[in-house]
Formats: sequence, structure tokens, C-alpha cells
Amino acid sequence: MTATGAPRPLLEVDGISVRFGALLALNRLSLTIPRGEIAAIIGPNGAGKTTLLNCISGFYHPYEGVIRFAGRDRTHLRPPDVAALGIARTFQNVALFRGMSVLDNIMTGRVLAMRGNFLLQALWWGPARREELAHRAFVERIIDFLEIQAIRKTPAGRLPYGLQKRVELARALAAEPQLLLLDEPMAGMNVEEKEDMCRFILDVNSEFGTTIALIEHDMGVVMDICDHVVVLDYGRKIADGTPEVVRKDQAVLDAYLGVAHRD
Repeated sequence: MTATGAPRPLLEVDGISVRFGALLALNRLSLTIPRGEIAAIIGPNGAGKTTLLNCISGFYHPYEGVIRFAGRDRTHLRPPDVAALGIARTFQNVALFRGMSVLDNIMTGRVLAMRGNFLLQALWWGPARREELAHRAFVERIIDFLEIQAIRKTPAGRLPYGLQKRVELARALAAEPQLLLLDEPMAGMNVEEKEDMCRFILDVNSEFGTTIALIEHDMGVVMDICDHVVVLDYGRKIADGTPEVVRKDQAVLDAYLGVAHRD
């Protein structure tokens, strides 16, 4: 709970800045994402959206500011430690093991949940065997949920791009995250594939209770499925509110039309 008695947001980004040489990619950026929400992070190309996700997931570390997850400071944790806290992500460019089957790709999302002895796992004996069977059963439920049973044994590299995106979502869900970060989950998809992905994102949020933060350029998707929208431009937050409020914000209109004031 916060000092005012309100529930504490699951994610709190407080005044973070990231610089790459002379480029200030994020400039004292602050935002919050309440538990159970679907939030969109939008903005023109180069606004700092992926940099923000990289900071939240531990790939980048801000030189100032704080990132809190479930009330805990996780600003300088490494990606595996961030993942262990309950944050999973997908990537703008699909990052699957192309020669491995869909099932095996999704199983890699269970690595942090595996606790068995290495030798027993190598021999696939006793408790290690039972543990792997339990993990496989969990992965099979995700495969059913995302309706990819027919491709479970197919090498990921042979799949069309839209299905690869769905497999990457499945791998992230296999980690049982509290917060799911999606970097352009609809990119490169046709209309039917986008409709399916939207349905799965809404179902993940409602059925699993997963909090979701996504980067997306399709404004129709953003306005249809998101509870609130954060707009970035040149590393700064220029709007933060419901889709209805943000779509009418003059600063947002200026940024997308290329007439925003620059300093």
C-alpha cells in the first residue's frame, strides 16, 4: 500500500535516465503500471520505448532513477534475477531457437522453475524425471491455451512469422510471470493474426491475472485492448492516461504528426 492507502502499483519507474554517448534515450522518465492492467507504451520511432523495456527487464541499467517491482528496488539487477522476480518478455525481433521444436522452445521458459539435481536430470531418474514431466504438463497446457497443438513438434525456424510470435509468447508465459513485457507483438502480422494475438493477450490478462505492458504501433489495437496508455517522445513522457484521453491529447497529435516542439 502507498502512503495514501491506495494499492501499490506492480511496477514503478521513477525518474530514470539512459544515455548512449551523446544520445539521451530516456530523460527522467516516470510511470506506474497497476497490478492486473494492460498498459501500452507508444510513441514515434526513436522515442525510447524498447530502451524502457530493456531497463525494466535488466538488459540496460539507468544512470539515475529507480525501478521498483512489487515494492522492491530492482534497478540494477541482471536479467536472470529480474526474470526470477516474475518479469518475462518477448522481443521486437523474434528470438527463438530455430532448430528446436516448438515444445522444446517453450520448455526453455521453465528453466528458472527447475530445481532438480543436475546429475539426476542428466540421467532422467527419480525426482528429476517427475519434475520434468510436471513441467512438460504445464507447457502442454500453454500449448492448448494458445492453440498451437498442431505445431508442437515442428522446428521453430520452419514456422511462418505470425506463429513464431505466438510461440515466443508461449515461452514467456511458461515462466509464469507476474509482469509480461511484449515488444511489438503484432509486428509483421496480417489482420487475422493480429485478431488472434489480441484475443490471446486479453485472455492471458483475464484468465491468468497477468499484468501486461506492450509496445505497439497499431493504434487500433492499443485503443481496443489497453486500460491505459503512456506516450513517449524523444525519451520523455508526453502523455499518460486512458486511451480516450490520450488520443485527444494535443502533444500526442503533434508528436505523431511531426510538429511537436523540440528542445
